[in-house]
Amino acid sequence: MSADGLEFPRVLIGNSARMRQVHRQIEKLGRTRWPVLILGETGTGKEVVARSIHAIGNCGPFVTIDCSALVGPLMESDLFGHAKGAFTGAASSKLGMIEMANGGTVFLDEIGELPLDMQVKLLRVLQEKEFRPVGGLQTRRSDFRVISATNRDLATEVDRGTFRRDLFYRLNVVTIRLLPLRDRKEDIPVLLQYFLDRYGKNHSLTQEIIDAMSAYDWPGNVRELENSIQHMVAINSGPLLHVPDLPSAIQNYTMAHKSQFRSLSVSVQQTIAAQPLAVSNTFTEHQIHLLADVERKAILEALQFTKGDRATAAILLGIGRTTLYRKLKEYELEDS
Repeated sequence: MSADGLEFPRVLIGNSARMRQVHRQIEKLGRTRWPVLILGETGTGKEVVARSIHAIGNCGPFVTIDCSALVGPLMESDLFGHAKGAFTGAASSKLGMIEMANGGTVFLDEIGELPLDMQVKLLRVLQEKEFRPVGGLQTRRSDFRVISATNRDLATEVDRGTFRRDLFYRLNVVTIRLLPLRDRKEDIPVLLQYFLDRYGKNHSLTQEIIDAMSAYDWPGNVRELENSIQHMVAINSGPLLHVPDLPSAIQNYTMAHKSQFRSLSVSVQQTIAAQPLAVSNTFTEHQIHLLADVERKAILEALQFTKGDRATAAILLGIGRTTLYRKLKEYELEDS
């Protein structure tokens, strides 16, 4: 749990169609006070979105409540505060996170982790804007906007009975869904440049390393990509970063996909060896066409193997992305 006060990146990076839509949603919601539910995998930038919405309104504090950390007997005290002497060790009164957010925004991070008994108490606060500190006798008020986030499917949790239906509808007035990085790979180059400018202004990336990082699936999403840049800058004084500087997970992923593709390469080599080339100092037009057919087949097999991922296909074929794009155009495969 934390209250606003520390420097925090408030920039949502990405130029893909989906990210442009998210930017438009943020701009519109920042001028309202509707409850917002942000859905997305860990590391996709849910808190960045929440802070961006809050920053546009530019009013009051931004208080983050990590619902996954609300465990044990003190969770109610963390949320609502407590009066002096409310329990053993309560030597003084304490202000709760809900009251700290008065006039601003409460960001309920990982709301799907909140226990059912606390869901009931949170629902009342959201409805009435009233609460009572632990051990307190007087009801207090706190007027705040609520933005929540989760990596769970809350609708499924409602059906299972692990999340209250009434609380779900209270939080889910407007939904923003953040795609995982593997589903918006066109944003990877701009993210790489952003974090490189931030952590290693004297460093630059080779095309080979950009291709490898563009092909990687990023299970940890943007947070993992940021960590990868930090890792490479930390171990290499620069100026040029190479594939051996990549974290081992990305190197292993690249090598595994290359080894899986070797069987395809073998079949292509066998096809080439089987072509009856005449002993001559020059190729005939027929032989050139045969080689072009082999190359075209190899490209198609690579794209089929990578399910259309051109960055990965280029790596497996041992060529640069620019070369692959030129070949796709040459062989009229741009829609493949």
